[in-house]
Amino acid sequence: MAKETVKLGSVKRFGPRYGRIVKERLAKIEKVQHSKHMCPYCRSSKVKRQAVGIWYCRKCKAKFTGKAYSLKKLSVQKEKKEEAAEAPKEEAVAEEE
Repeated sequence: MAKETVKLGSVKRFGPRYGRIVKERLAKIEKVQHSKHMCPYCRSSKVKRQAVGIWYCRKCKAKFTGKAYSLKKLSVQKEKKEEAAEAPKEEAVAEEE
């Protein structure tokens, strides 16, 4: 069975240079970086990145700092969701024994 191809999007500009894995990592970062984020003050999704670590909400006009490419670290959120999903399974196994 063939592997699924990953859509690289904006990283196609590099052509055959730099390797597949490096370009996939950059594509993931750029996708998060250029997307709209939720404002911590007004809770609207109108926050855009102005520069490295500087974010601006176009609704409430708040300017604040955050991470370089996103407001929150994504991997930590995913790990918490996975742990929460696995916790009931572990308890069920312990009750059966």
